[in-house]
Amino acid sequence: MLWAMIDGYPGASAFPPIGDYAFLSDCEVNALVAPSGAVEWLCLPRPDSPSVFGALLDRGAGTFRLEPTEVTVPAGRRYVPGTLVLETTWQTRSGWAIVRDALAMAPWYHDERRSQAWRRVPEDWEPEDMLLRTIRCVSGTIEINLTCEPAFDYGRTPGSWTYTGEGYHAAAVSPSEGEGPRLRLTTDLRLGIEGRSAKAQHRLHEGENAFVALAWGDVDPPTAYEDAADRMWRSGERWRVWLTQGVFPDHPWRVHLQRSALTLKGLSYAPTGALLAAATTSLPETPGGARNWDYRYSWVRDSAFALWGLYTLGFDAEADDFFAFLAEACRGGGSLQIMYGVGGETDLAEATLDHLDGYEGAKPVRIGNAAHDQAQHDVWGMVLDSVYLHTKSRDHLAEETWDLLVQQVEAAIERWQEPDHGIWEVRGEPRHFTTSKLMCWVATDRGARLAALRGERQRERRWREEAEAIRSELCERGTDERGVFVSHYDTDALDASVLLFPLVRFLPADDERIVATVRAVADELTEDGLVLRYRAAETDDGLGGAEEGAFTICSFWLVSALSEIGETDRARRLCERLLGMASALHLFAEELEPSTGRHLGNFPQAFTHLALINAVTHVIQDERNRAGQRFSPGRRTEV
Repeated sequence: MLWAMIDGYPGASAFPPIGDYAFLSDCEVNALVAPSGAVEWLCLPRPDSPSVFGALLDRGAGTFRLEPTEVTVPAGRRYVPGTLVLETTWQTRSGWAIVRDALAMAPWYHDERRSQAWRRVPEDWEPEDMLLRTIRCVSGTIEINLTCEPAFDYGRTPGSWTYTGEGYHAAAVSPSEGEGPRLRLTTDLRLGIEGRSAKAQHRLHEGENAFVALAWGDVDPPTAYEDAADRMWRSGERWRVWLTQGVFPDHPWRVHLQRSALTLKGLSYAPTGALLAAATTSLPETPGGARNWDYRYSWVRDSAFALWGLYTLGFDAEADDFFAFLAEACRGGGSLQIMYGVGGETDLAEATLDHLDGYEGAKPVRIGNAAHDQAQHDVWGMVLDSVYLHTKSRDHLAEETWDLLVQQVEAAIERWQEPDHGIWEVRGEPRHFTTSKLMCWVATDRGARLAALRGERQRERRWREEAEAIRSELCERGTDERGVFVSHYDTDALDASVLLFPLVRFLPADDERIVATVRAVADELTEDGLVLRYRAAETDDGLGGAEEGAFTICSFWLVSALSEIGETDRARRLCERLLGMASALHLFAEELEPSTGRHLGNFPQAFTHLALINAVTHVIQDERNRAGQRFSPGRRTEV
């Protein structure tokens, strides 16, 4: 959709399409790069900190551009294979150039006891706190422009540039009593200062190159192109070495699994093991609408899917880190929240940034998330399913962790008969959502299995009885006259989250109620074949019935559910179509607009990529089963 950026095109927007952004990460901060070569989103020093470059949400909220003078649409963009290093190729009337962008990574620690060996352990994943950009002219001549214009605190405070030391070094510091990170801009280009911008213009001839480094930490930035190029290669090698630790099937869709794995790793927060829901806030789920939320936090409900996906692809260390984060969050005392800050914070107070115009005028722009203190009963099932998968993989459950799990199972037993706000965090009245009760069943079922592993027979029997009571009520009150599981007890409306019923093994996949439910969602809750999470006019979500796009995770859930009930051809066709709707860089936002395939919502979305792994694995397994081959991309675990 790069055509949308061509000047003069009737439907052109000042903002690039959401799906055209590239995603960078060093596992502590994230950045989004527009096709024009502008870094339009970077929050420091954490992914949930205020933005330094925020043009994603307001064209005046800070940007960092490195681009040719003549054109704004690149000839091509890709990730260097196996990495999160972005490569953009530019063609002008006089020449060709290649720009590479990365958030720089420190080298692997060298183990002197093993010749030419790298010690590959999670603790070694260290960023250099630096955005690195290199450009090389590969043919003819090309004129380039550099503009670095930070705007601290979500665009409220412009940076103030001053020269420091020898050469063309500059620093930008927020004038608000030292608030915000200290930035250092280093380059081999001749810099000038114009107002709040540091700028450079230079002509490169064939074979010539240049670099720019924006640093905010203690690591010294490069002082020459050779050093910058070496760091760029090293950062790419870090990603390649990490990806090599996974196990991927030999299949044409392997590239989608690998890109999803890299994206999930990039959305992790290395200091704690938390997994962000997305890198952004307030990208609209409805063009120009008010469904704009801050997703830069870690949702507990993501846990079961994260562990399933990571274990399946062989990334045990990342799954273990995320489990440790969840265990620590549970250990904090009080009721388990549905989400936490990436450092385990519990207070995620929501506010609006009324000074920002929003992406394509979509207001309000929100930071924080008021849903953090909602009652959502699915959280207990997600935690127990996560622990169950972890215990099956490790064949060990620490005593202190078991004590915490007992509390979660007992909480599910105590409260499963109460209404809640549901998996979609609706801001209307609490309801008896069927999926919330399903996950309470998961909590008691997985709890009983864990109790059996520990030999606690009395507790196992009691929890199994509770699980059966929940199952009985759900089957009686959670279905319509067709036997289809519905959104909540007081409606016949459908909800895409009921696709989880076959995925968590609530009933056998060939049970007529499961089959009818999956087919009902596929036939009645879709637009142009893509699944809606619910129909807004039928759901009191507190937002006035405004329509939204199709939730991509739900469409991938449908792929998995169709596979479970044996409709494998239909599952494969849908999966193939969805993969074809990925961005040019194989990334997904939260939603897709059914009529156009336009990406909507926060980007890139972890939950979508987790569901992609699940769906693709289901389809590949079906293909292997038909061919009589064993399927084992990594470690297949039960969800």
